[in-house]
Amino acid sequence: MVFGILSAVVACPAIIGTTEGIRQGQKSNQRDEHRGRKYNLTVTLTRRSRYSPQFSDAPIVLKDGKFYVDTRLDSAEEHWPATANYLAYPGRKEIWRKAGYAKGEGFVTTINADRFLNWVYVDRGTHEVKYGVRADAEPHIVGPWDCTQVERRLTFQDWEGFIAVQENDGDDLWALYFDCEDDGLTGENRIGNKDKRMLEVEVWRKEARRKLDSSINERAERLEEREKRGHVVA
Repeated sequence: MVFGILSAVVACPAIIGTTEGIRQGQKSNQRDEHRGRKYNLTVTLTRRSRYSPQFSDAPIVLKDGKFYVDTRLDSAEEHWPATANYLAYPGRKEIWRKAGYAKGEGFVTTINADRFLNWVYVDRGTHEVKYGVRADAEPHIVGPWDCTQVERRLTFQDWEGFIAVQENDGDDLWALYFDCEDDGLTGENRIGNKDKRMLEVEVWRKEARRKLDSSINERAERLEEREKRGHVVA
């Protein structure tokens, strides 16, 4: 009886450690799944203004290699919605760690119904948020991208500095920029010097509506991944 009690006491720390390990593993799996899930992107203004109704949950769309905030209420012209998720950018994890970033990855978006992916990046010269193949992204600032812990707003290099710019008067598509120097995009030859309407925005990740075709595609991706790992699919 005493031996049984002593055995239980000795085993208890190991059991607790194993349980905690399982919990941490589950949390890690949930976090990885959360970060790997594709999201649409929307914006809201950081301060109320006469533009607030237009920008309330306005979607971010893709056009000509750039991100735009679509404030149109009704239009026959459609643009592909940014449908993005995090993805490790080749060769950058250690560089970002040494630069002091706690975490963060590259960011990709689908660009069409065939699920072709492009990297999302900030143009090093103009600070426009753009998308393109790796050769397009490589000379520019590719991350790290992340999100706030509670509300899951999008961050870039550990902070939120997104600005919507009306590049052409009266246009309802506002180009998305990131104010890398926190100077209102007033660096040399930048848009902040050109008397354009500019509004600070928060970028939110909005879970994409689950449709049949997306469900089928996700299942196909899982089966393909299992085959790569050597699993036998019945």
